[in-house]
Amino acid sequence: MATIAQTAPCRAVTPEEVAHYETHGWVQLKRFISPEMIATMLTKAKELMGEDGDSNPPYGIDQPYFNAFAASGYNDARVKPVFDGIGQAAKALMNRKADHGVRLFNDFFAPKLPAAKKTRNQGNGPTSFHQDYITFAVDRTGGMTFWIPLEAYGPEAGTMSFLNGSHKLGVLGNYTSYDGKDIREVWPELNDCEESPQIDYELGDITVHTHLTVHGAGANHLDRPRWAYLVLPQPADARWNGAPPEAFDPKAHGMEPYGKFPDAAFPIIG
Repeated sequence: MATIAQTAPCRAVTPEEVAHYETHGWVQLKRFISPEMIATMLTKAKELMGEDGDSNPPYGIDQPYFNAFAASGYNDARVKPVFDGIGQAAKALMNRKADHGVRLFNDFFAPKLPAAKKTRNQGNGPTSFHQDYITFAVDRTGGMTFWIPLEAYGPEAGTMSFLNGSHKLGVLGNYTSYDGKDIREVWPELNDCEESPQIDYELGDITVHTHLTVHGAGANHLDRPRWAYLVLPQPADARWNGAPPEAFDPKAHGMEPYGKFPDAAFPIIG
């Protein structure tokens, strides 16, 4: 379990937070990141995507949930210090008996654009309930998403909601295979999982959910973007399973099925 220590600009997670994560498949970490670092992240996001969160070229993720764009925060000296804290928190939440380490898999900005406005890019609709795992083409579980809002937000902004304990049901398939149905129609077992309220986030609060946890979000009813930064750690010993991935290009990294992820492109952060 993690000790309560400071890893600037992040705090450590507590044993109670680890227990909540293991039981429910997600946890809210209050005041996890310093407001100064959050402000730095938002500055970088607007540099890349404009004040409206909609001035970037298409990223290749074409869906209504949010307008995604690569952040590459690990390569930005302003943002890089946060990865030490995220890596240590991810290791504590994985809570493995053998320490295999934590790898940075992906990070991107994900502003949910205002629902009432016509937008250049897609990303101004609600987020249907879904599970992330199948899209990453990795051979083992343990991965998670650090969902970092870059301002204080409540449900009117389209914040996150989770199906408690849904991670215990295993892999539930790709949301594109549901033929337009809600995941709870395809998997009625999920109706036994309590739905959390949409989260209220103060500045510096984040949520972390496993890649097996079913989650969704409402539409953004503000007149401005709901800015979020998503950081995705994986267990450092995870391998590409050979399936066509959505999150990376194996050819660009010279990867073979069940080979290791290269440290240069997927650095060890914990």
